[in-house]
Amino acid sequence: MGTIAAFDEIMGASGATALRPELSALHRWLDTTPDTELRRRQQAAEATFRQLGITFAVYGESDAAERIIPFDIVPRVFLPDEWARLSEGLVQRVEAINAFLDDIYGERKILRDGILPPDLIFGNPQFRPEIAGMRPPHGVWAHICGIDLVRTGPDDFFVLEDNARTPSGVSYMLENREAMLRLCPELFRQFRVAAVDSYPDRLLATMKSVAPHGVAEPTCVVLTPGHYNSAYYEHSFLADSMGIELVEAADLIVDDDIVWMRTIAGRVKVDVIYRRVDDDFLDPLVFRADSMLGVPGLIAAYAAGNVAILNAPGNGIADDKAIYSYMPDIVRYYSGGEPKLKNVETWRCREPEALSYVLDNLGELVVKLVDGSGGYGMLVGPTATKAQIERFRAALIAEPHRYIAQPTLALSTVPTLVESGVAPRHVDFRPFVLTGSAGVEVTPGGLTRVALREGSLVVNSSQGGGTKDSFVLMHPEPDGWVQVQGQNSQIQTQGVR
Repeated sequence: MGTIAAFDEIMGASGATALRPELSALHRWLDTTPDTELRRRQQAAEATFRQLGITFAVYGESDAAERIIPFDIVPRVFLPDEWARLSEGLVQRVEAINAFLDDIYGERKILRDGILPPDLIFGNPQFRPEIAGMRPPHGVWAHICGIDLVRTGPDDFFVLEDNARTPSGVSYMLENREAMLRLCPELFRQFRVAAVDSYPDRLLATMKSVAPHGVAEPTCVVLTPGHYNSAYYEHSFLADSMGIELVEAADLIVDDDIVWMRTIAGRVKVDVIYRRVDDDFLDPLVFRADSMLGVPGLIAAYAAGNVAILNAPGNGIADDKAIYSYMPDIVRYYSGGEPKLKNVETWRCREPEALSYVLDNLGELVVKLVDGSGGYGMLVGPTATKAQIERFRAALIAEPHRYIAQPTLALSTVPTLVESGVAPRHVDFRPFVLTGSAGVEVTPGGLTRVALREGSLVVNSSQGGGTKDSFVLMHPEPDGWVQVQGQNSQIQTQGVR
């Protein structure tokens, strides 16, 4: 298959010859910066990432050596009005996710009202009946969300999937910005770019805001599975940036439903845990009994209201891809309005009519496991071989409930430095949304992932994708601060004087 005709975020509609005028400064920068200089800067950034240990491993490969995610020196730019619309949609969606989780583990009104089929919840391995009836401090379930978006036109943004468990990638957002400030300062003189470096402070404020009631000075920690985890750099980076302890299961103990941290000075009570351990391994007394990564008794302490866990246990049901297909209905149900961000059209293969359509059109669709991630367990029909299509056909017939299917979208393209020079490549986008006791705020930036292979629509790092910085342009107020959609949070613009 050739490259899909796509909206170009600098040139505009497919086939257009006129630049989008707001981005002419980026085009001039690309035209006037020699190719050798762009490559020197890109190589310098990647060398820094390698020295810092910003790497990941691809599990299941015979050669699972740690590697860096390729970095692209050409930033992606979001205009102020574009970002305002996106932010409003993200806030609405994350508020609906939190309401859905609170309901599904509580009164389950959405099931009684017939919005969702009950078996989609109770037969779903991501639903945790052990959590039913529990309520997190301040009623917040999805404190940190990474909502994956794709763009197909000037005003056409679609949610590709919701990540409400342990979304990763924020360290790349922060390190990419640090590299751009150091290597391309002239761009920050051309553009007024919203700063992202306050994210760790905002994350820590979010953690403290959801501490158990009555705790004036909460002790917060980051719980990691350990240094063998592919995202360990991010765990240690965030703990260090927030000035809190990075702990493993052996560092914590639960006594009388209180979580304690072992230190050389004795035990210290822990009030808030940002966990990067999956539900299955979180507490061997409740979930997998063979887990060495979890803390025995942690869920009992959580149920007693003595510790907050970010994100809350049981959140996986909210980012299951079968549930995703109902998200427009879920947003309408809890917000009372139309979704401001659209879903990609989705066929639920568990439904006979949908399965029949998918089997008849496998060569044109993208098929995904409902609980898949990282680009695995996925068929991209237009680029698949006949053998791959037939393997998926057999899998769909055998276990249709495990799959959903979507049309192959023409993802937008942005200029990217590749071997042949600067050329358009397809991208997606993961903004990060924080929810604390005071409400929801959207970080003014995010992780742009780029498919480095020509024509490829798969942006995952495990499948050969890279990352680039995401500039959010702002209309500053006279004092240099901007308000986002009337929220209490403020964002400082970033520039080099």
